[in-house]
Parts: sequence; structure tokens; C-alpha cells
Amino acid sequence: MKFIFTCLTLFIACVVSGQAKKPTLMVVPSDAWCIQHGYVQSFDDQGTEVEVPDYKRAFQNNPEVLQVISQINGMMAERGFPLKNMESAIKTLQSNSAEDMLRQSKSGGGIIESPIDALKKAAKADIIIQLTWTINNVGPKKSVNFNLQGLDAYTDKQIATATGTGAPSFSAAVPVLLSEAVISHMDNFTSSLQDYFDDMFENGREIIVRIQTWDNWEGDLEQNYGGGDELGYVIESWIRDHSVKGRFNTTDFTENMMLFEQVRIPLFDASNHAIDARRYLRDLSRYLSAAPFNIPNKLVMKGLGRATIILGSK
Repeated sequence: MKFIFTCLTLFIACVVSGQAKKPTLMVVPSDAWCIQHGYVQSFDDQGTEVEVPDYKRAFQNNPEVLQVISQINGMMAERGFPLKNMESAIKTLQSNSAEDMLRQSKSGGGIIESPIDALKKAAKADIIIQLTWTINNVGPKKSVNFNLQGLDAYTDKQIATATGTGAPSFSAAVPVLLSEAVISHMDNFTSSLQDYFDDMFENGREIIVRIQTWDNWEGDLEQNYGGGDELGYVIESWIRDHSVKGRFNTTDFTENMMLFEQVRIPLFDASNHAIDARRYLRDLSRYLSAAPFNIPNKLVMKGLGRATIILGSK
């Protein structure tokens, strides 16, 4: 009986392990590759001109991009990792952009968001895989140098990497050369991705939370409400109570602003919907809007992993 019980326990453990939730991925050509080939666009980030990859033009003008990304997508899918299709995400982004161009705040301000942040929102992937590849021509032979970088879509932290050079070939197409070059590195690469995701599943994913005040607001973060703690400490307590295992860092704290980093939030809510910084802070925004505080506030999102609550007005 003891032997049977041990075997049954091992079997259940294997089944549970096999059903472990996988991170959702999206493969994109890297910034370096896009810049090298001239696929970039500029946007105004609060007065500063920033160049970012123009993925749409890369897909439209370079068939190799789709072929290469499809090859990597297939290799990831074979290992059980769900993938977001980049072309579909770009189409969703185009639809959202048309709506955002017509949207303004009550004070007349527009939405400021980088194209890459908008793409991440449209894709809703856990991890972005940046792919760089270079073709080497030596006489009649070709080979491929590659670099794969796994990035946390919320924090842009690099969590996995693989790099190498494939064997030279006389006739193989670039996607085939890339597949042959990557194959020996793929298991270690996906293992690193899964380890990182498992840690997020257990300890929460990281986001950054900022609290600010409008300059015409009569209150501040040192004000007491209903005989309780100062507002800043109330907010800090809320973050502690609603972060996974109470994990966060208070990086800055003044009468007019607060900055919380490494705030660990759950990956999913009770309905199994993915939680980003905006969804997480929506409850804090409502909490501050209600009695005894009655503080109107505006929730502003930047990317998936950073959000700001501005106190004093919508």
C-alpha cells in the first residue's frame, strides 16, 4: 500500500507539473534590427522626440520579418508556450489609435503613450521576445548570427537570453538557417522564461506606482482625514495590504508625491483576467474617491507596468 501511495503521489505531481500555466509570449524584431534597416518612426514624448521601431512598415516592406518570426513562433509553440500574433496586435493597435486621436481629457489634454507601450497593451503578452538576426555571406555560403532576448512586458527587465551563430550553408533560406542556429539554445531559453514566470505566479509581478497632486489642489499627502493617519501613510498601508505578500518599496515620499517600486501584484483577478497596473490601482482610486477622503483623482497609465494617481481633480 505504501508503494502504491508513493506512485500515486508521484503521478499526481507529474500531472500538476504538466499543467503548470505558461507565460504568453510575443516575438518582435529588436529595436537594433529595426533601426539598422530603417524601420523607425518618431513621436513626441512630452517635448522630447523619440525614435521607436516601426513594426507595421517592417512587416509590409520586408517579407523576411514574417518568415523569421513565424519560425520562432513555431519553435515556441512546440514547447507549449502560447503566442500572441504580432500582426493581429498591430491591427488592434491601429483601431485603438484611431479612437485615441479623438479622445481628450476634460482639461483638453491628449493621451501620451509610446507606440511600443501601445503595442504591449494591444498584445497583452507576459513576455516580449526581441529577435535580432544578421546574415553573414562568405563566398557562396550563408550563415546567421542571432540574439534572442526575453523581456518582462511590464518592467522591460531582461529575463532570458540566447545568442549564437549557425553553421554555413550553400542554399538554405534565412528562416531555416535561423531555426538551425537557434534549436540547440531553445530549451535553456524557454526554461529561463518559465522559471521567471513561475516566480511571478507565486510572488506576483512587479509594477511601479506613482502618487502625485495637481498644483491647484488645496490638500496634500500630510493631511489627516477623519482623525486617522496622514493621507500618505493611508496610501502606503493600502499598497502593503493589496500587494502579494506585502512586497513593495517606498522609494520616495514627500507632501506632494510618492513613488512605490517593485510593487508585487497578482497576475490574475478572481475571474482569471490578467491584472495590469491600471486595473490594480483602480480600486485605490475608488477608495480615495469615497468617504472619508472624498478626493477626486485621475488614474493615468503608462505601459502595462506603470500607473499614476493624480490627486485633486479628474
